[in-house]
Amino acid sequence: MTVNSLNSLKSHCLGFPRIGANRELKKITESYWKKIITRDELLDAAEKLKQENWQIQKNTGLSHITTGDFALYDHILNTTIALGAIPPRFKPQQNCSGEIDLAFQMARGNPQQNIPAMQMMKWFDTNYHYIVPEFSPDITLTKQPSNVVLDTKNAAKLGFNPKPVITGPITFLLLSKNYNNSNQWNYLDEITEIYQSIINELNDSADWLQIDEPILCVDLTNETKNLFKKTYEKLNKNKKIKTLLTTYFGALDDNLDTALESGCDGLHVDLVRGNQQLDSIIEKLPDNMILSAGIVDGRNIWRTDLSAAFAKLQKIQNKIGQERLAVASSCSLLHCPVNLNNETKLDPELKSWMAFSVQKCEEIALLTDLLDGKTSEKILEENSQIIKNRKNNPRVVDPAVQKRCTSITPEMLFRNKNYAERKISQQHLNLPILPTTTIGSFPQTNEIREIRRKFKNNEITESQYDSFIQNAITDVVRKQEELGLDVLVHGEPERNDMVEYFGEQLNGFCFTENGWVQSYGNRYVKPPVIFGDVSRKQPMTINQIKFAQSQTAKPMKGMLTGPVTILCWSFVRDDIPRADVCKQIALAIRDEVADLEKAGIKIIQIDEAALREGMPLRKCNADKYLTWATDSFRLAASVANDQTQIHSHMCYSEFNTIIKWIAQMDADVISIESSRNKMQLLEVFQEFEYPNEIGPGVYDIHSPRIPSVEEIITLLKKALQYIPKERLWINPDCGLKTRNWEETLESLKNMVKAAKILRNE
Repeated sequence: MTVNSLNSLKSHCLGFPRIGANRELKKITESYWKKIITRDELLDAAEKLKQENWQIQKNTGLSHITTGDFALYDHILNTTIALGAIPPRFKPQQNCSGEIDLAFQMARGNPQQNIPAMQMMKWFDTNYHYIVPEFSPDITLTKQPSNVVLDTKNAAKLGFNPKPVITGPITFLLLSKNYNNSNQWNYLDEITEIYQSIINELNDSADWLQIDEPILCVDLTNETKNLFKKTYEKLNKNKKIKTLLTTYFGALDDNLDTALESGCDGLHVDLVRGNQQLDSIIEKLPDNMILSAGIVDGRNIWRTDLSAAFAKLQKIQNKIGQERLAVASSCSLLHCPVNLNNETKLDPELKSWMAFSVQKCEEIALLTDLLDGKTSEKILEENSQIIKNRKNNPRVVDPAVQKRCTSITPEMLFRNKNYAERKISQQHLNLPILPTTTIGSFPQTNEIREIRRKFKNNEITESQYDSFIQNAITDVVRKQEELGLDVLVHGEPERNDMVEYFGEQLNGFCFTENGWVQSYGNRYVKPPVIFGDVSRKQPMTINQIKFAQSQTAKPMKGMLTGPVTILCWSFVRDDIPRADVCKQIALAIRDEVADLEKAGIKIIQIDEAALREGMPLRKCNADKYLTWATDSFRLAASVANDQTQIHSHMCYSEFNTIIKWIAQMDADVISIESSRNKMQLLEVFQEFEYPNEIGPGVYDIHSPRIPSVEEIITLLKKALQYIPKERLWINPDCGLKTRNWEETLESLKNMVKAAKILRNE
């Protein structure tokens, strides 16, 4: 293959946000679930949204637009269905409305027929959740019509220059789960054949095919590397379309040779999170491969330093030639908001420092034009001035915060006594065996959201707002007492989001109106932006929690979001180490813990849902991260005295590999997601005896399905095989914010009943 045949790919992004600038995707899917719109109307709206995304990419000047990145729920779920890897429990459902209903039921379960949903997991070290493919002996693969093929052909007909994207087979299989002694690798040959068929269908519709294999940025065994090589020998055999092997979220390191020997026509690398790999890649890159340089950050919202990026691209160009270089985002823009131009209320100075997905596409096109000599380098001077203004801005640096961070002592990271001694001190809580509780939030009704909106827009007084919130808290407390829960929560009616709520009360944060990103399916989040040093302005939760405790004699949990989760679920400043930012947040939460305790709150939950999410992909880097992450949690929590019970919650992550670090957090009680994997997570306790108390989630709150009493008892009995009854708590997987009241009350009623039955046994 000659170099001349490789020069068509110049600039591209690895994927564009599928949600729409005004969250159109959320609106159409939820309308379909509520039967407000028909299947055809859903498909028409989805098609319009896809075409708008393609037009945006074309208008910004990218040489190729990405197809196949759109999904009504999840792109990994799309791949599962395209391969026909449908768990047998969903097979009878295919006669509903075809693939669309099947996909939604696989993701959300089928409450009418009592069919549980598939498991959700975090997508590498991001806050995006994918639906985990399942393999069991009764899985039968059958190729299904592929969305990527249909979308690519349609885009080509409409005059776009498409670059389809598919999830690579090795990444797909490594992210899958096995059940009933199955082995996903037994399906590799069948899957490879289906992939070959999809590639053949794309041959005449596009010049390039992007094959995502981010798994190449994690530790792989030699056996997996050999399977990778054999698989790609097959995929690249007798094809017309050129293949771009795409890696991101880190450096290739010891997997570099595997990538270079793949037989693909191009290699994409992440030069934001894996910048250290550039020299070795340039040195080893075969003459018949192009290099796609992921130079624009696809995971954060800061404007690119164009001068630094241009210098790096020139270095690559001087080594391999302009015809073998493509400019790209580091990863898919799925993790960024859509368009900064929609932010009409954002502080102009802060806004000038940012770039959302549309602006990032413009940056990619601009850097490409600079390399081609099609635009003046004067644009670099303007960009450099903005970068300099942000770096030296007094709004970013707070000397008092920095001084406090340098004053942290080792003693501040530890409770006064160990867990066993603290447990004795906490007997005043008078909790029964197998205590029941929830994770924190209760359903956020339209009425609650409307009241918050009116208060934010000054349409009602603060007194009117406070009165409504207190009434909502009183109602939630009453409902929990009627259910018979043992430890109550205030329901969080005043909180828009578990991170944004705290960010609004901390210095160093700013907020967007439309900076939405997809967390999973129809669940979107609007991450705060950390632009400067962080500190607490004033107490953040005391009034609501204190009022809630006054409404009941039962223990009331004070609900806080932990420093690691606030860090991971925000767009974080990139001018200082993340560990330093986390330390600043921890000190702010520490102040809140101390004030809650002074207010008489005896149980305080500090959620660290993102602890596992923030861990580096390589094992060699994990301990350094886990050290400062657990230290940050302990810095926040250890101000509490021994009589105060500290809880933490974590969800939808692989905890097995970090269970020892979770133990080092030294929370009195942790609650974890474990219902979708049928308590498999707890098998780690066969090898490691978790020393404190634990509440494995007994039902899936991300599905409308109501668990039966018998089902919950079965899960709890499995949990009791690993956790002594004296240290076992009973709770849902996560907060109940996204559920409605009817299913919430019924599910909790069954949960409490299951607990009482087990206590009697």
